[in-house]
Amino acid sequence: MTVQEILAYVKQHPSGKVKVAVADIDGILRGKYIAAEKFASIIEGRLSFCDVTFGWDMGDVAYDNVKFTGWHTGYPDALVKLDLGTFRKIPWENDVPFFLGDFVNEKNVPAYTCPRQLLRKVLNEATQNGFTPYFSQEFEWFNFAETPQSAHEKGFHQLTPLTPGMFGYSILRGSLRNDYMSDLFDLLSRFDIPIEGLHTETGPGVYEAAIRYAPVLQAADQAVLFKTAVKEIAYKYGIMATFMAKFNENLPGCSGHVHQSLWDKGANRNLFYEEKDPDKMSELMKSYIAGQLYCLPHILPMIAPTVNSYKRLVEGAWAPTTLTWGIDNRTVALRALPGSTKATRLETRVVGSDTNPYLALSACLAAGLYGIKHHMKLDQPATKGNGYQDISNGILPANLHYATQLMKQSVVAKELFGEQFTEHFTLTREWEWKQYAKAVTDWELKRYFEII
Repeated sequence: MTVQEILAYVKQHPSGKVKVAVADIDGILRGKYIAAEKFASIIEGRLSFCDVTFGWDMGDVAYDNVKFTGWHTGYPDALVKLDLGTFRKIPWENDVPFFLGDFVNEKNVPAYTCPRQLLRKVLNEATQNGFTPYFSQEFEWFNFAETPQSAHEKGFHQLTPLTPGMFGYSILRGSLRNDYMSDLFDLLSRFDIPIEGLHTETGPGVYEAAIRYAPVLQAADQAVLFKTAVKEIAYKYGIMATFMAKFNENLPGCSGHVHQSLWDKGANRNLFYEEKDPDKMSELMKSYIAGQLYCLPHILPMIAPTVNSYKRLVEGAWAPTTLTWGIDNRTVALRALPGSTKATRLETRVVGSDTNPYLALSACLAAGLYGIKHHMKLDQPATKGNGYQDISNGILPANLHYATQLMKQSVVAKELFGEQFTEHFTLTREWEWKQYAKAVTDWELKRYFEII
């Protein structure tokens, strides 16, 4: 739509308001409603958000260790430029108009803390090299017959799953709450988040959705909006959806696998496909895989960003633990899916559903481009069989603290994302670990209370 068409829609909408949002460092959407008149006045200008958006954690507790903002700065306003290309209508809010924005300064320079701006930066590098990245992210998540109030009253224990038992790909379970499942499919599609597939996954009340591939920035927008949209649609049915990577130690974790391919500038040819290669993989694709394998230990907090992320990355739980790749192998970190000119792609399976899609897609793309830039050869053989047992090339860091220290000290991470972003992001992950380290858990109470 043109600017004039967008303005016309906003002005004629009976609500008289517009919803706008930005993504914080954790991928949480922070937003507000603004009056239609206000929107018209800033459509070519800037909107103000308090810069605490990048100065607190997902629990709204202010960081005491970052430079970008804090008590030492007085928490001034930060400027947000709305991206009119993200315009969509919220079908579960009477088609209220919605926009995403990017953080900039007074001179329109991107804020180094802004995850969406980071992806723009990595995308620009790809474009300058003649590549058009196409990505998609798929998500698994748990659904509970709870409300925020009931979940808090229960202390998040003994929650009632939407359906009982382990029943993946179940036509039967999908029909049990078909009103909810059908609304997810239909409303998300109307919200410009096209769903290719939606089904039950192994675990009580677990669903999985695959979002249709798109240019990488659009794909990240779709993924970020998907997570919040699912939660909002779930609210309509008295359901709570969670994208925690590992809800229960006895149940499978929830993935957020990233699918990716590079196309030529005109998006007419998949550069990962090579007809003459025995595996139908181009040398470019092999260098891209080699780059990701090399960079994974340097970027892991961006695709496993929480303490809980590492509870998912355990052996035999459908999530990788080793620095491995293979062809159509679901036990490795990087699953190559060669085949046709259209569908040949790489699936990064380390990524969990708890990620910030802007950072996860930035990390995958930047790491792959690193391999291409440095002409890396895929000398590591494809893992066949059980990838958990293939430790010949190393294993993934086992917790957020260790992974963060590796990234913090990494020259590679600073080359990929810049020193300012790397410093800010790793400080936020150190903060996250610090909050966890001082918490007394149920496990500690059960283990030590009576015996010691």
